[in-house]
Amino acid sequence: MTINFNAFSFARLTLRSQGIECVNVDRELRDGMTIQDFIDELGFEAGEIEAVFLNGTIRPKSTVLHDGDRVALLPPGTPGSYRLILGIKAMNDQETSPE
Repeated sequence: MTINFNAFSFARLTLRSQGIECVNVDRELRDGMTIQDFIDELGFEAGEIEAVFLNGTIRPKSTVLHDGDRVALLPPGTPGSYRLILGIKAMNDQETSPE
């Protein structure tokens, strides 16, 4: 499958330092990969990616990717008010709450 990929802020700097294209680039992935699988494949450690936009909406890292998806990685550091507006805080609260 093919996704369109972007990284923001420090994530972009990290990937570029490794020679990994990360601005509006198409990436070939294995079918059935989750967002977390993709983050791991890029070599990010736990906590280096705070939120992920999937087709314009903040989504859990456990979400399975599909052909044609648009994925954008956002590292920690987004200012407080934007965290609320974009839904980052709500998603983080959901991912860390006990079931």
